[in-house]
Amino acid sequence: MNSTNNVGRGIGLLFLLIFIMGILVYQFLQGPILFSEDFLTTAAPNTNKLITSVLLGGLSGLFSITISALLFPVFKKYSTTLAILYLAFSILDFVAISIDNTSVLAMLELSKEYVTNVEVNTGMLEAMAPIYSQKHWWTHYLSLLTSCFSVFVLYFAFYRTKLIPRIFSGFGMLAVLLMFIEMLASILGEGISMNMLLPMGLIQLILPLWLLVKGLNTKWLETNFRVAGLSNKM
Repeated sequence: MNSTNNVGRGIGLLFLLIFIMGILVYQFLQGPILFSEDFLTTAAPNTNKLITSVLLGGLSGLFSITISALLFPVFKKYSTTLAILYLAFSILDFVAISIDNTSVLAMLELSKEYVTNVEVNTGMLEAMAPIYSQKHWWTHYLSLLTSCFSVFVLYFAFYRTKLIPRIFSGFGMLAVLLMFIEMLASILGEGISMNMLLPMGLIQLILPLWLLVKGLNTKWLETNFRVAGLSNKM
């Protein structure tokens, strides 16, 4: 089972990278620029930051698919349905991130046109800015909402298989539900409190650190193999 533990630590590293990239993208590279009131003048001068944020966002989506692929044979030992669902939702996450990235690039191109092309009708571009901004708002929040499905399946599978302590997986499921409620409420225009996202941030940091130190709990797998072996002999 050493290989499974190595897989667990590798997954922990990928989760940690996703966590770090998320902070970089939304707190430093992209968020302060695109969610400002005047992105038309601030986006173009920060082209490198926005391009980097798009690349990191896409990479985090690929990392999520890689994690689901690595966990597929592990989860399949318990439930093929859960394994397939986690992989499918991870792919859906990547699609949602890609759609969000296109809206980021669209805002960047609009800003470039506004800043560099003095011959264009600036009034027209200023009128288009709220539309582009609102489009990005929708793609961003729908991407976050979509991510809840894969993360919930992940923690549910962890809870059932005991591959990590159930206190972590149970807290993870609760954190996902709080995030889903807040994202849905925000989309419906009835945002509750962004503090509801704090539990998700906390568990998404605890999980990779735990996996890096402890790996996956192989006792469940060993028990499963013993039961399967006895069944085959009978």
